[in-house]
Amino acid sequence: MDDFIAARSQMAMSLAFHIIFACVGMVMPFMMAIAHYKYLTTKKEIYKGLTKAWSKGVAILFATGAVSGTMLSFELGLLFPEFMKHAGPIFGMPFSLEGTAFFIEAIALGFFLYGWDRFNKWFHWICGLIVGISGLASGILVVAANAWMNAPTGFDYIDGQYLNIDPVKAMFNDAWFSQALHMSIAAFCATGFAVAGLHAALILKGKNVNFHKEAFKISAMMAVVAALLAPLSGDVSAKSVAERQPIKLAAMEAHFKTEENAGFILGGIPNEETMEVDYAVKIPGVLSFLVHNDFTTEVKGLEEFPRDEWPPVAITHYAFQIMIFFGVVMMGIGAIYLIALFFKKDWRDKRWLYKMFMMATPFGYIALEAGWTVTEVGRQPWIIYGIMRTIDSVTPMPGIQYSFYIFTFVFISLSAILVFLMNRQIQMVAKLYDPEDKNFDPQKHAL
Repeated sequence: MDDFIAARSQMAMSLAFHIIFACVGMVMPFMMAIAHYKYLTTKKEIYKGLTKAWSKGVAILFATGAVSGTMLSFELGLLFPEFMKHAGPIFGMPFSLEGTAFFIEAIALGFFLYGWDRFNKWFHWICGLIVGISGLASGILVVAANAWMNAPTGFDYIDGQYLNIDPVKAMFNDAWFSQALHMSIAAFCATGFAVAGLHAALILKGKNVNFHKEAFKISAMMAVVAALLAPLSGDVSAKSVAERQPIKLAAMEAHFKTEENAGFILGGIPNEETMEVDYAVKIPGVLSFLVHNDFTTEVKGLEEFPRDEWPPVAITHYAFQIMIFFGVVMMGIGAIYLIALFFKKDWRDKRWLYKMFMMATPFGYIALEAGWTVTEVGRQPWIIYGIMRTIDSVTPMPGIQYSFYIFTFVFISLSAILVFLMNRQIQMVAKLYDPEDKNFDPQKHAL
């Protein structure tokens, strides 16, 4: 493994792990706040138990995310020093603000965890809500920094120099809104399906059924709403990409040849030599409509761009197809769940419904990882689009592959610890969190 591949692989692996923790930190506190609100308004102890159970999960994942996020900040400087040398002063503002949001989140989480029966009940609830708001803000601010890499602005690039820097303009670049919107909705969708699937599995096992049903209702509704909104934010994002990075859009669709009435490709194996997509299903006019709201407008193909500026077409296309596939599946599940809620109420307690959500547990995160692959791989060969190539930003330090092995081991260890801690929390539901269980310990529940 050469140093360039090792550096990119390490960053990709680190981001793939951290994005899961980050999305949970953006979404789970809102589920926690909903359960807490239900407890305050209904006085049902089962909601108090659910709030406490979820808050402990939030705390575990917050700590894990803090570790992985800190590692990422070091990796940027370690692996891409030339990038950070020039980009740091330009897009540093969202990173510094993200640090502020992180500290607010940590303080609010501490207040919430230790504020039971110590604070005013509504102040306590607000503390939990602030955890979610600051977590969501952290995610949006980091995405703003990433969006700047796709739509660099806020500076003048003259003779290799970065001059007249405007950090505010850099932060609110042309890509930040579409990326932040799509990322936020995707986070709610992925985490909602993951949590709903976990509770659905426990319902099917017959463990603390009423407790897990209440948890399932909250998380499933959040997942369904987000899944149905995702195509709208995806459309906004795709149109933004088409305007700013037409070559990325062409790679996403493996659209090699410029044409009017451009077709939307489903599946297929891209062949860069023949500039054809084998075994694909092509729907005429749909790509033109998605990009321009018109079925006949011309869409540029990869042939319009220099070969050395093509992103890895196959990887970008496959990742895009995976994202689309699982997104459509989750939309279908969402539609079925809404039918069960409003029209076929006898479906709501059917085992097949819970099995469907259980099988969908990883779908949101698969789609999320695929979407980030499209964003990052589709930008190549640029680390700052149109300004700096990735290969020119990588550290010249030899032996980066050993760093890759070390960081991989750390992330695998973190994952193993996380699985152990979360499994232990699930096992403790009966004793600590579910007042309807015969093994429930009210003294420990009150702590």
